[in-house]
Formats: sequence, C-alpha cells, structure tokens
Amino acid sequence: MSIDERLEELRAMVLMLVERQTTKEWYTTEEFARLVGRAEFTVREWCRLGRIRAEKRRSGRGAFPSWVISHDEWLRYQREGLVPIVVNRYRHS
Repeated sequence: MSIDERLEELRAMVLMLVERQTTKEWYTTEEFARLVGRAEFTVREWCRLGRIRAEKRRSGRGAFPSWVISHDEWLRYQREGLVPIVVNRYRHS
C-alpha cells in the first residue's frame, strides 16, 4: 500500500469518527444507517414498521417526504435496541 493510499484510508477513518461524534438534532435514514452499520433500506423498513420512532418530513428533494430520526431516538436505540413488533391479537371476522 502506498503512502497516498494509506493517508486516504486514514482520512476516511478520521471523517467517520468525527461524524460519529457529531451530535445532530435529526438524522436521515442514510446517516442513521451508517451509524448502526446497516443498509439504508433496512432503516427505512424499521421506520415504516415502527421499530424505530421516526417522522416523515419534506426534504425539498422530490415529491415524497423522507423519514428522519431524532437524536433522542438514536440514544434510545443504543440503550434498548429496536422497538418490539406489536402483533394484532384481535382478528376481525
């Protein structure tokens, strides 16, 4: 590995560490996915299923709102993990 390649690798690692330490009020699904080491699709599904408490907000990028996850939810996720799936116990005939 050349010196330039090693420096680029170290730069990328430092950026990742700084990003992890930066506290934001809200995270996009992409940012949250990077923090938890999962695919963005997985995080969107967690939001859709209520496994992560998230809100839909217009981002100005397209016709549809995007999921956003609060810093408080990130802290809750670190402590407790995913919200359990609630199974509907009542069947409608």
